[in-house]
Amino acid sequence: MPHHLMNLRHVPDDEAEEIRALFEAHDVRFYETPPSRWGISMGGFWVHDTEEANRAKALLQDYQRQRLENQREAYEMRRLSGETGGVWQMFRHKPVRTFAACLAILVMIGLSLLPFIHIG
Repeated sequence: MPHHLMNLRHVPDDEAEEIRALFEAHDVRFYETPPSRWGISMGGFWVHDTEEANRAKALLQDYQRQRLENQREAYEMRRLSGETGGVWQMFRHKPVRTFAACLAILVMIGLSLLPFIHIG
């Protein structure tokens, strides 16, 4: 019976490529189904054997823990260098886009609350 190891929906290409390389380096006999364009099929990495699935899940768990640490370190480096920030950082770099997004959010909130506001 097939064992689903990982969903590929919203997985970045570099992460999927690293997982393929990890499985190939450890001789995990896996197959892959791609996610559909319309979001109907999730796609993923699969194996047939239960023992192989347990081994692959352990490899994936270690990989994802390391990737999380690496991504957190990279984010912290970008944050300290000023490349990544909050709303004010976005407003300084792209003021028109940020203002338009904030305005759109306020309009949506206003329209959502309009039926509940009784004026007069």
